[in-house]
Amino acid sequence: MGITSAIVLYVVIWFLTFFVVMPIRIQTQGDLGRIVPGTHAGSPEHHHLKKKAWITTGIAFVLWAVCAYVILSGMISVRDIDMFNRMGPPAAG
Repeated sequence: MGITSAIVLYVVIWFLTFFVVMPIRIQTQGDLGRIVPGTHAGSPEHHHLKKKAWITTGIAFVLWAVCAYVILSGMISVRDIDMFNRMGPPAAG
């Protein structure tokens, strides 16, 4: 895995993790009973984005390290997910 592939893998994992972490412990205007006119009751009042970004960074790094280890160790290769045998037989040697 090259450096560009590693960075792209980390960014994808980071954003997927961020979308999972974002709704956790969010307080909406409807929950607090202070709805600003012109906004939806489900609009966040306290979102704590900076804290969630740091949590996401830590979780994403651990997930990225596991994925990078699996890829670099060869536990799973492209041939393992070739369901239709389009790659042909493996090379001898």
